[in-house]
Amino acid sequence: MIGDDGFSRQEHVLDRPDVGFYMPPMTWGVQHKYSPDAALLVFASHYYDPDDYIRDYDEFLRLVRGEQ
Repeated sequence: MIGDDGFSRQEHVLDRPDVGFYMPPMTWGVQHKYSPDAALLVFASHYYDPDDYIRDYDEFLRLVRGEQ
């Protein structure tokens, strides 16, 4: 799991069922390197709205850094 706030990037290994990762708003997340028996569980504060998401990393960087 990679969490990126536009200024720093950290990689976390989620290899225990009792450990989670909180991603605040405006955090770019990448999930990768799944094991065959992995399960990803997501809790969210709002219903999913595809229009609420930034899908382009360069656009994310511009927004989070306040660039035009």
